[in-house]
Amino acid sequence: MTLSYHRLRDRADRVRGVPLGAVLQLIGAEQDRHDTTKWHTPQGVLSVTGMKFMNWQQGVGGGGAIDLVIHLHGLGFKDAVEWLWHHFPSCGPPERPGPQLRHRLRLPPADADKLVQARRYLAQDRGLAPSLIDPLIESGRLYADARGNAVFLLLGKENRPVGAELRGTTHRPWRGMAPGSRKNLGYFSVPAPQAAAIVLCESAIDAVSCFALYPHRLCISTSGARPNPLWLTALIDSGYEVHCGFDADPTGEDMARAMIDLHPTVKRLRPSLHDWNDVLTARFYY
Repeated sequence: MTLSYHRLRDRADRVRGVPLGAVLQLIGAEQDRHDTTKWHTPQGVLSVTGMKFMNWQQGVGGGGAIDLVIHLHGLGFKDAVEWLWHHFPSCGPPERPGPQLRHRLRLPPADADKLVQARRYLAQDRGLAPSLIDPLIESGRLYADARGNAVFLLLGKENRPVGAELRGTTHRPWRGMAPGSRKNLGYFSVPAPQAAAIVLCESAIDAVSCFALYPHRLCISTSGARPNPLWLTALIDSGYEVHCGFDADPTGEDMARAMIDLHPTVKRLRPSLHDWNDVLTARFYY
């Protein structure tokens, strides 16, 4: 299908801010061991600073992910946008509403008989105390479905569900989203009355874990490392001090940098281990 001019522009606006490090990792480029601003690519060594890059061997540089993909793959503008759209569909601001139909949200029905299994998993495997889990269950933000998955509700305006994170509770690690979830319309959070600061985490379990460590902060899940969820600007404008608590891994670091580039008042709060649940369980078990 041929993209209209407006649709192509929307997609370009959405993917232009994809972190350059994420693009370079995806194509298999290697970061220099001694200088982390340098990346070894098939086109030569690139110097990357924020959203700008320079290939000193070819005397070519640019700014933004689209320019980078054009340089690395020799694509035209439209094909570069499509390449990024295919590999990074959730980054950046949402497209303008189009005529296409949206999938209706389908939340898995609650199964009270499976709640014991989910609570056991969250307590024993994830180190989350009943004092953290029970209030979420009582409020309806957390429940178990017929498969025993822990279901964490994303709430939007007027606390209406707009999606859910699903986490498997058996010996097989599994995570997903309820069909039709709209992550830009709401989020899972752990309520913290009179909190003045917010910590953004990559998952609901990390948000609960972070709250256990920082009980006076509002801990929110972005349902994946996303640098610019639609609701973020409103939180910042409301006067909250916002910290990006994404994982301490390359993706988390790249997405945190991209968020701070877009919203300079956001501060980085890096977990001392891979993620907040690792930090919590390290204290819990040791």
